[in-house]
Amino acid sequence: MLGHQSNLKHLDLIEMRITNTSYTFALFVLGLSQTVYAQQKTKRPNVLFIMTDQQRWDAMRCAGNLGIKTPNMDRIAREGVQFTNAYSACPVSVPARTAILTGRTIFNNKVLNNNDVESDSVPKHPTFDQVLAENGYHTEYYGKWHAPYQFATKYKNEVKTTNKDKHAKNVQSNADAFRAYLTENFGSVRKPNANELIDFMSLRPYVALQVDGRYGTIQQFEANGKPSKSNGDSQANNIGIFHSQADASLTAFEGHEALTALKATPANQAFSLTCSFGPPHPPFIAPKEYADMYDVEKMELPLSINDELKNAPYTQSSQVVDTRFKNPDMAKQLKWVYYAMVTQVDDWVGKLLDEIDSKGIAENTIVVFVSDHGEMLGDHGLVSKNKMYEGSVHIPLLIRFPKVIPAGKKVDTAVSHHDIFATIMDYTGMKIPVNDGRSLRDLINGKKDAIDYAVSTWGAISNGGPFMIRKDDWKMIVYLQMGEKKQKNTNALYNLNSDPLEMNNLIGSNPDKAKYTDVANELKQTLKNWMIKTKTPYTNELDKTTL
Repeated sequence: MLGHQSNLKHLDLIEMRITNTSYTFALFVLGLSQTVYAQQKTKRPNVLFIMTDQQRWDAMRCAGNLGIKTPNMDRIAREGVQFTNAYSACPVSVPARTAILTGRTIFNNKVLNNNDVESDSVPKHPTFDQVLAENGYHTEYYGKWHAPYQFATKYKNEVKTTNKDKHAKNVQSNADAFRAYLTENFGSVRKPNANELIDFMSLRPYVALQVDGRYGTIQQFEANGKPSKSNGDSQANNIGIFHSQADASLTAFEGHEALTALKATPANQAFSLTCSFGPPHPPFIAPKEYADMYDVEKMELPLSINDELKNAPYTQSSQVVDTRFKNPDMAKQLKWVYYAMVTQVDDWVGKLLDEIDSKGIAENTIVVFVSDHGEMLGDHGLVSKNKMYEGSVHIPLLIRFPKVIPAGKKVDTAVSHHDIFATIMDYTGMKIPVNDGRSLRDLINGKKDAIDYAVSTWGAISNGGPFMIRKDDWKMIVYLQMGEKKQKNTNALYNLNSDPLEMNNLIGSNPDKAKYTDVANELKQTLKNWMIKTKTPYTNELDKTTL
């Protein structure tokens, strides 16, 4: 009996050893699989998405502008691909940014203007970051958001709002966070000196230039101590110089947040990190350190500054003309500050690129640089965005992915915001959801693409739009015929090779317009095909439109 018990103990011991060995082996296999999985995740490319607000396509030296200093944007172009003819989906912030995130048109997103940021009818289209997050990516977003807040889900950080948004209750705004950053790092707000006004973004003093909408006035304050907006209530009217540290700026605040997050990104997990700079959007105020890099007297005037806008899609009679921006001295001041702001952004782009280098992940990181829309900056005597002229609708777009995307590549084919979504999905190996663009990989690799045009649309469709289509050297701006009342706005056709300033409309009231009937009709048909493909309404209105 005792011998039998001894044998049982012996068998139990053997079984225990086998079990322990199996368990140890199982742990080894599990650990090995986790290691392999971690390595696989590490090999998946990261995404560093850098966006600016209101940056013109030519506000980079790599775009041929020798008057501006942008060594880091130029570096992305030199080490990757530059799309020389990239266009905004809509030359205003919220529709454009929503199109970038989703790859869908403004009509499919139901985001037609900035007021739609709070709309309840926006479809739940996936964003590229949401797709990446659902596939194991660590996603973060810093800086200016300015899109419907429903698209800000899936980020590991709480995304700050740009304006008040009913869908983002109790979420801190980017402006409030910026002001808190200033107080924490640069002390409390001081009263402005006699020659200073208060910037509506930072709520701190700056020296106004002559072009400033409130130049020569005395800063007024409300009873609660806040600066009054009674004498110039637009950020676009704030144009001047900060006589304080360069880091006491919105660019530095947003760049610092993104850089801090980039330094802390997980080592063994693919990530997508967005740094969305508010500048060079108004207020047009630059730190003195950056303004001193330029000579205002050497700023070149826009060659189309004196355009009388006759036979043009935008006419003097249909808008309030601001004569400041036809004044040579004031136009130079605006460009001076604008260029200084772009150069400060460029410095922070460099810090982000350097961090990618220091982490040893540059070869496994896709860098995308883009802006939501441009800035007229005095072209045709106009400022701001909202136009289908090149200064407003033509944007910078650069992509770098070492050893995958050829260095120094230039793509001249017209492309759009709509294409960024599918391109990121393609290069990260994701299944591409339904969208209104296409991956740009074939164009980057030197192959022809059936889509060789870009379309931009305007949400105020009750006035006919307009729509814009760019194909090869040709560009057409067309107002749709809405209803029976004759369309009063002027349609336009430009050859950007022979007329890059868009001064010579070949249709409209041009007595030789018949020479361009075939080109105009071909562009009209291409636009209609795009509208059908993207399920954009108003094809009947386009058919009724006379060119």
